[in-house]
Amino acid sequence: MLNEIVLIVFYVIILLYAVIIHEVAHGFMALWLGDTTAKYADRLNLNPLKHIDPIGSIVAPLFMLLTSGFRFAFGWAKPVPYNPYNLKNQKWGPALVALAGPGSNIILAIIFAIAARMINIPVAAKLDIIANFNDWSNVSAVIAGSIGSIFFELCVVVIFWNVLLAFFNLIPIPPLDGSKLLFAILPMKIETMAMLEQFGFIFLLFFIIFFSGPLGVFLNFMLRLFLGIAL
Repeated sequence: MLNEIVLIVFYVIILLYAVIIHEVAHGFMALWLGDTTAKYADRLNLNPLKHIDPIGSIVAPLFMLLTSGFRFAFGWAKPVPYNPYNLKNQKWGPALVALAGPGSNIILAIIFAIAARMINIPVAAKLDIIANFNDWSNVSAVIAGSIGSIFFELCVVVIFWNVLLAFFNLIPIPPLDGSKLLFAILPMKIETMAMLEQFGFIFLLFFIIFFSGPLGVFLNFMLRLFLGIAL
């Protein structure tokens, strides 16, 4: 039971830092492009106290964990502030700032997939861990007594959260990061963009409800793609 609790704690901590790194990446990209808002707001650091959103970082993940038997959660941190009018490139700057978040998650997923591949345990054991990585009772038994298996499990959790955050946020619907790329590519009136951003959350809920099947297939495909590197 203790092993399962420890795994759940790491599961939540990894989610929290995946979200924080995602937000900090937005701020660093904005700084690189000329905006110092995030820097002077003291948000370019990994201190969780600077980034935790009471609802998105605590209440929502805890609620999802409780309702899913501690197998799934989702969350968000306080958005890192930036002023798009300070960016050197007014057309592509907001899109680059937005894409920095998912980009940081993709880089982390690749790094930990390569690290997982270098862990010297049998492929059969790796496949067993992947199949049970958030089934705490089963995975505790699988990794028991093996330092390599424990580290592989942690790598799989890092890959899982970062792939999920990256590719979910690339959906081109406000307030997700992919919408900024859509706005940069497609010619839109300011009024149209404002309307989409105002009602974006409603559109996003509609998309999740009615396209959850295809979305799940897509996210699972991307996850399998990255986990394939780990084998």
